[in-house]
Amino acid sequence: MQAAGATAAAAIGATSSMPFRTGLVLARIACANGASRALLVRDFAPLFSHKLSPAELRKLVLGDVEALLAAGSIAESRGRLTVTDEGAAQADEFLGRKGAGGGQWQELRDGRLIAMALGLDSIGPKKLRAILTPDGLRAFILQQAYALPMSGTQTTAKLRAQLAVIALERAFGNKIKTGLGAGSGFSAKAGRLLAGQLSSRPRDLGSDGRLVAALAAEAVDARQTDADALRAALLRRLADKALKEKEPLAKSRVVVQLPIEKKPVAANDAGLPGASLPPTRRPDPAAFSRVVMMLAESCAEGWSGNRKALISRVWQALSEAHPEWGLSEIEYKCMLGEAHRTGHLRLATADLKDKSNAAEIEASAITYKNTQWHLIRVGEAG
Repeated sequence: MQAAGATAAAAIGATSSMPFRTGLVLARIACANGASRALLVRDFAPLFSHKLSPAELRKLVLGDVEALLAAGSIAESRGRLTVTDEGAAQADEFLGRKGAGGGQWQELRDGRLIAMALGLDSIGPKKLRAILTPDGLRAFILQQAYALPMSGTQTTAKLRAQLAVIALERAFGNKIKTGLGAGSGFSAKAGRLLAGQLSSRPRDLGSDGRLVAALAAEAVDARQTDADALRAALLRRLADKALKEKEPLAKSRVVVQLPIEKKPVAANDAGLPGASLPPTRRPDPAAFSRVVMMLAESCAEGWSGNRKALISRVWQALSEAHPEWGLSEIEYKCMLGEAHRTGHLRLATADLKDKSNAAEIEASAITYKNTQWHLIRVGEAG
């Protein structure tokens, strides 16, 4: 073990060349009161137990301990391992913190290590405090997963609005070239239903909080939606990276990549949860509007110059005519709202409601800001 440790010590030198797993061990020892070998193995067990047996984990951790001892990064007294001045500086550099050594392992694990898993290097105090809370953690997960601005202080309502925009982009096959207005315009329920289409099981999750919790859990493959389950899933992925890493830290910065790929232009694509169809099968706003107007023409009522079609009837025709689009009704309605907003078609309100078709009118309703639409204008008046 000592020979192996001496060989590994040569690879430590500076933090930039320290193997990532060794950096994790050093960071744990740098916590308040250091750690014994047994405590190190116990504390790392939750991170690595899905890949390593207890014996394998112990062998790896103790090998890192020997390497750190040989490099002078840690010292041992009466079975207690503590960092040297050099080791403390290395731990701070590894964790991206400045002069904030010590602290408790649980806070380090649930704070800076989770931030590291999310690619938040050198995280500031404000974000660190946010990531330690369940709501802040979920916000950071979704922001990293869906390429949103990173801020752990956003409300669930604002996250829902941003996710609704992403879902609408996906509905249009990521072919929208201008900014969307759906995020704040549609009602909370409509936005939640639309954002729920991002789930692998699209559904109404009942509240913004449950929506955010469910999507965050799916993004990290957590079995439950509570904060402990999310942290465990992220830490396991961090451990996976540590086990796979063969290059020095400087060449292979460990960042956990969540299932959703970041792209600079389109906010989402067919790789998203719930996106079963390739985006090329989804229409852009112009193509969508042309098809809608053609179908509306076939079921419109009224007189020349003032013909309109119920939104629900056009939906029935559209779902039969283009099943390959794979649209849900909420996607269709929100796409109509966006097409109206951008001038591709015009919607109207059913002012004089007929009791004979009250159910169809109710099924056609689209609420946007202070307006409710039920009809699609057809012909010269559009």
